[in-house]
Amino acid sequence: MTTPPPQPSEPPTLMIIAGEVSGDERAAALVSALRQEAPGLTFFGIGGPRMRAAGVDTLQDIADMAVMGVTEVLRRYGFFRRVFNRMLHEAKLRRPAAVILVDYPGFNLRFARKAHAMGIKIIYYVCPQVWAWHQSRIPHMANIIDRLITIFPFEARYFKGTNLRVDFAGHPLVDETARDWDSPAVHLPWAGGPNVALLPGSREHEIRRLLPDLLATAREIERVLPTASFLIPTPDEATRTQVETLRATLPAGPTHCTVIAGQTRQVLRQARAAIVASGTATLEASLMLCPMVIVYRVSPLTYFMAKHLVRIPHIGIVNIVAGNEICPEFIQDAVKPKPLAAAVLRLLTDDPHRESVRTGLQRVNHALGAGGAAARAAASVIEELRR
Repeated sequence: MTTPPPQPSEPPTLMIIAGEVSGDERAAALVSALRQEAPGLTFFGIGGPRMRAAGVDTLQDIADMAVMGVTEVLRRYGFFRRVFNRMLHEAKLRRPAAVILVDYPGFNLRFARKAHAMGIKIIYYVCPQVWAWHQSRIPHMANIIDRLITIFPFEARYFKGTNLRVDFAGHPLVDETARDWDSPAVHLPWAGGPNVALLPGSREHEIRRLLPDLLATAREIERVLPTASFLIPTPDEATRTQVETLRATLPAGPTHCTVIAGQTRQVLRQARAAIVASGTATLEASLMLCPMVIVYRVSPLTYFMAKHLVRIPHIGIVNIVAGNEICPEFIQDAVKPKPLAAAVLRLLTDDPHRESVRTGLQRVNHALGAGGAAARAAASVIEELRR
């Protein structure tokens, strides 16, 4: 009796979880790159509009997942537990070939432990910042993760001595900002000069805590440079509305200040200096070669806990990559208009100092890699699936 030829196996299904806007972008780019390598792959998990556009079946939207700080998480503990349990149930039901976890460590590291115990392969893309806080978690991560794909060059060294396979893919923003540099400059509503960008963050609580002082700082700058022009770029119209609503409750001024949606990198490209909330936006400013002052403020409880956990001298990722303070940092109670204005005015008026900062930013940009991060990350995923 003739043995029938083997039938081709079904393309694998992958679970992918992102919890924030940046994670949605990174995950969507990775999914698109994976589909180029293996067109039959299917995906489900947690994500946002970009992941859905890439073809991911999102069972929970990131709009409800993005929170920051201990107090904010505690308020919504019940919600997160329900989502967590639902995703575990889906993993048991669908048995994906692997779970790809994108950043979002508070949720994803716990999920990695549970899914790993179920015998599912765990691939982590965008390393949790355990090198900044709680380095004691590194051996635990090595035990529950099969492959770690990093976006910063210094991260791999923290996992030396473990059996975890770590690949540096490069930072996805390198490709994204290169496209902005290649496109023509966009006309923006600057009114006068010098041009200053104000970036109070994209989350509601960041905007609430930082925007009043950023506008007060702009008024201080205007007293010295009356023709100064300010733009507040937001990622979308909803955030622009939040900024405008809060701004209407604050003292008037500066005179030339406009809120604009969807043009963050073009604003940074054209600004002479910026005040930027600590986070991914500092890298965008660096890649657009915009000298900046870094600010951040969290709840008192979150700050108290962070002071006892953080083990690095800087919080701005630009300064962390550089290994020294290229851009001054104003954190928590140090976020005050007069010293902030002084730091920005130095960038606006002291040309040698400004060029020194830009040289430092160029070194940071070089360290972030040459582009092609999503393709390299996809190659690592495919290799791990074949192991």
